Amino acid sequence: MVIHQLPCTEETLWLRILGKGRVQQQAIDELEALPQNNPLRSKAIDLLLNLKITLEFNQNIDEEDRDFIMRLSPIYEQKLAEVKQEGIQAERRNVIENLLQVRFGSLDADLRVITEALLTLSPEEFTPLLLQLSREELLNRFL
Repeated sequence: MVIHQLPCTEETLWLRILGKGRVQQQAIDELEALPQNNPLRSKAIDLLLNLKITLEFNQNIDEEDRDFIMRLSPIYEQKLAEVKQEGIQAERRNVIENLLQVRFGSLDADLRVITEALLTLSPEEFTPLLLQLSREELLNRFL
């Protein structure tokens, strides 16, 4: 069986991505349409981005590979944005948890729960709350 004859299923997605032309384009579209938290999507995108980087360093790429690189560029930009956002969220979580720990000595289950609520606020909003409100006021406001 050749790649263009494979059924359009998740099980064949990776092989079809490595195909050519329309088959490859359709497979990439299917990959992008998978939910953000789908493990196949995440792993396949990581592998594709590695392939993209490898192809970009190759001096003798043909037009089809150039098209493939261009097709992957938006996926690459989206992945960079996701990683950046995850880093920002992790940093904000760290700041909130550190402030709570410094103010109240430890992070118990209640304080961990309000951390999630505080993450929805901007630093300009959560910083004064963490510095000014008592433990009870914070718990009453966010639980």
